[in-house]
Amino acid sequence: MTVWGYLERRWDTVLELTIEHLLLVAGSVAIAAVVGIGVGVMVHRRPRAASLAVATTSALFTVPALAYFAVFVVFMGLGTQPSVITLAIYGLLPIVRNTVTGLAGVDAAIVRSATGMGMSRRQAMLRVELPLALPVIMSGIRVATVLTVGIAAIAAYVGGPGLGSEIFGGLGAIGSARGVPQATVGTAAIIVVTIVLDALVAGGGRLLTPKGIR
Repeated sequence: MTVWGYLERRWDTVLELTIEHLLLVAGSVAIAAVVGIGVGVMVHRRPRAASLAVATTSALFTVPALAYFAVFVVFMGLGTQPSVITLAIYGLLPIVRNTVTGLAGVDAAIVRSATGMGMSRRQAMLRVELPLALPVIMSGIRVATVLTVGIAAIAAYVGGPGLGSEIFGGLGAIGSARGVPQATVGTAAIIVVTIVLDALVAGGGRLLTPKGIR
C-alpha cells in the first residue's frame, strides 16, 4: 500500500484527527498564554520573583511528558483533560520568559510619562507596556505553539485526541501493508499542523501589534 493509497482510504479519519490536533494545541497554548502572561505581568518588576518564575517553569519543562500523563491520569482519567494540562505546562516556559523579557525592555521613561498623564499603573500596563512588549510576547507564544504540536502526539498514550494515534498505530503495524504509510501520513499531517498554527500565530501577532512598532 502506498501513502497516497492509504490517504485515499482514510482521508476522513486523517482530517478529523488533524482538526483534533489543531484544537488540542490551540486550546493548550491559549491556557498557557493566559497563565504565562499573567505570571509575567505580576513578577516583571521584581527581579527575584521573575527569576523564580522562569526557573520554576524551566524545571516544569524538563519533566518528561509521560510522567505528567501518569500523574494526571490518576486524577482525571484518560482523554483530553490530562493532555491539555500537560501541553499547557510545556507552553509556559517560553511565554513567561518572553513576557518578562518584553516588559523589562519597555523604556521606563515611557511608563513614567504615561503615569504622569494620569494613567493608573493598570492602565499604563494595558495601554502602554503590554502593547510595546507584544512582539516579544508573541515570539514566545510561537515557540510554545511549535513545541506543543510535537508533544501533543504523545497524548495518544492516554487516549488523548490528535494525530498521535495515527503515528503510533502505524509504528505498531510496521511489517504490514499499512504500517509505513500510516505512520508517514500521521507525521506529515503534524508538519502541516505546525506550519498552519505558526502562520496563524505570526499573523495574529502582526495584527495585534501597534503599527508604530511593527
